[in-house]
Amino acid sequence: MSDLPFVSVVIPARNEEKFIGKCIESILNGTYPKDKLEILVVDGMSEDRTREIVDRYKRENPSLIKLLKNEKVHTPCGLNMGIKNSKGDIVMVGGAHTTFSENYIAECVKRLMKGYDVAGGIVKTLPRDEKPLSKAIANVLKHPFGVGGAKYRTKEDLKEDIEVDTVAYGLYKREIFDEVGLFNENLIRNQDIELNLRIKRSGKKIILVPSAKAFYHARNTLKGLWKNNFGNGFWVIWSLKFAKLPFSIRHVVPLAFVLFLIFGTLLSFLWKPFIYFFGSVLGLYLLLLLISSVQIALKEKSVAIFFYSIASFLTLHVSYGMGSLWAVMKWILMLKLVQLCVKSR
Repeated sequence: MSDLPFVSVVIPARNEEKFIGKCIESILNGTYPKDKLEILVVDGMSEDRTREIVDRYKRENPSLIKLLKNEKVHTPCGLNMGIKNSKGDIVMVGGAHTTFSENYIAECVKRLMKGYDVAGGIVKTLPRDEKPLSKAIANVLKHPFGVGGAKYRTKEDLKEDIEVDTVAYGLYKREIFDEVGLFNENLIRNQDIELNLRIKRSGKKIILVPSAKAFYHARNTLKGLWKNNFGNGFWVIWSLKFAKLPFSIRHVVPLAFVLFLIFGTLLSFLWKPFIYFFGSVLGLYLLLLLISSVQIALKEKSVAIFFYSIASFLTLHVSYGMGSLWAVMKWILMLKLVQLCVKSR
């Protein structure tokens, strides 16, 4: 046991009174030795009882838990503050909305000790409550038609470890941050994707460990789903302002879908033959939408969930694509303003 590396778990949090206690308890109840572990909760100026709850756990585990104040509020700033204040040979990025299986840290550490550089587990997306809409959203967020190639979300039945381009809630060897840098603090969203791509491009190996499980509670309204994914879509494109190619091709598919809907509709009015191609592609999308929604409904044994799944898939795809489109439009507006300023001189 004495030769195990020390692990620092960094958890950025803001207004997480409903979940932060369960998150901390899941780590405390894990099998990894407590004398080889520390938990750093970095609070982004919460306005609820988050700090009070963390303080209670801190009093009960004074040598294990630290509470830091992130006055910059945003997640990447909190993550970097936690990393800088941690002492572990390995740093785990936790999530306040998430709980972890008892073996999560132990299983991921085993992979790092075998030579991998980053290890993370499968994310099992759970409904926030038992309502049909909540169940539909949770299922959509782990369905390949919903989230594409995000293997840590879609491969819940995976049996063997596989190398991937990104993981959620990863455990990182500390020296990685010295080699590729910390999280980009300009990226309000998608900072983990950008960091993992930097790591992958540097020749490091990222491993997905199916025996380790993280349990994430999804949003339970279409409005919440839209708002979150609009932001994700926006930051995928807007992050180009602060980082070099901070996303994979699959992250711009929703943008291509929204552009196809807009320009396909216009072209169909202007050039009648195009309507056949537009209708065929749109028909294929609708067929996949129906098939995927039927799969979820059969799994959950609910007719209502079929209709909620259709609404959730559409909300997910369109909101993400619209967020990316807004980022593109903002880029164009900024360039126009720069050109006007240059001409006025």
